Amino acid sequence: MLPTVPVPPQHVDDYAEAAGPEAVDRLRQAAESLRGARVLHVNSTAFGGGVAELLFTQVALMNDLGIDTTWQVIEGAEDFFTVTKFAHNGLQGAQVPWTPDMEAIYLDRCRSNAAGLAEGYDYVVIHDPQPAGVLGVLEEEGRRAGRWIWRCHIDLSAPHRPVLDFFTRRVAGYDGMVFTMREFAPPGLTGPRLFVIPPSIDPLSLKNGFVDHETAYEVLNRYGVDRARPILTQVSRFDPWKDPLGVIDAYRLARREHPGLQLLLVGSMAHDDPEGWHYLEVTETYREGDPDIYLLSNLQEVGHLEVNAFQRASTVVVQKSLREGFGLVVSEAMWKEVPVIGGDVGGIRLQIEDGVSGFLVSSVEECAERASELLSDPDLRMKMGRAGRERVRERFLTLRELEDYVRMLAAL
Repeated sequence: MLPTVPVPPQHVDDYAEAAGPEAVDRLRQAAESLRGARVLHVNSTAFGGGVAELLFTQVALMNDLGIDTTWQVIEGAEDFFTVTKFAHNGLQGAQVPWTPDMEAIYLDRCRSNAAGLAEGYDYVVIHDPQPAGVLGVLEEEGRRAGRWIWRCHIDLSAPHRPVLDFFTRRVAGYDGMVFTMREFAPPGLTGPRLFVIPPSIDPLSLKNGFVDHETAYEVLNRYGVDRARPILTQVSRFDPWKDPLGVIDAYRLARREHPGLQLLLVGSMAHDDPEGWHYLEVTETYREGDPDIYLLSNLQEVGHLEVNAFQRASTVVVQKSLREGFGLVVSEAMWKEVPVIGGDVGGIRLQIEDGVSGFLVSSVEECAERASELLSDPDLRMKMGRAGRERVRERFLTLRELEDYVRMLAAL
């Protein structure tokens, strides 16, 4: 049997203050027809990525709504996760090698995981490419049951064709397919019914709940960050798509006008991302020993509380992605009323209204220019921070995403 992730109970009513009582009422009404249904979520890791963060909240709240919900994690060796990282990059547009041997490794692991999948569920939600092939195995064995949904959290609008063709065959039998934006669905994709559901953040989580100044300063002191000097922060995996090297370049340009500037690059090292370890080393080399550039991760015991503190203490938060499915960290910082500079790509465009709730940028130079502008203007930082929090409250809190989910399940 595949590992089941234990999730502490949470209650929908606790979100009334953050999201508004109307959001609670809408969600309960939408979920009423699904009371007693059984839902299984499957992904590749219980920690270290946005999907895991989403599921910790959503599984708990679905159970509170009377929907019997379970979360399982697939298993895989290093060769499998290396292949799925190539798949992830290829689906996002990188010209990666893709061979029959890689396909064989992927399908062999899908067969192993299919054997351990829990049975008896009315709905099975499969997240991202790693477990997508499990359904095909069950169909071959005549063991398919319930409705199946593939939730793709990445941008497939301009994929590497050989990788897309392989995964198109893997997901053709699903009943539904979910993307963050309609534009993320690849051209010509047919078969499953298409749904659009942007992700969300949990305003009550340890990462997003209130942290007082004293606690935030204690965290900064623990990691040697000077709280009296301006801080530029990016929170993301160490991944070329997140462009940490470009962030370092932008920091170096902005530092010419703001010599006291510090840069925090905060990430998490997940077991399903072998490329991340290599790119952490690349980023460390590129740092060139600069004592004001901090590379921090769970390797230094950075957890949700620490990320929360770093974001709240930041003068400006950056998410300079080159491709981005959504980027939960953008809404996280906006919720904390910190101005955000984001790459003008993918789901970041959904979150930031350029010039109002943050800035969208397309180059290192533009990122540095916007950072300098914000560092020089505390009134602009305050204005953007307030606009950002309101935008997240209206569009990107967890109850809205859950409502979208239960309406989708009911429609299927």
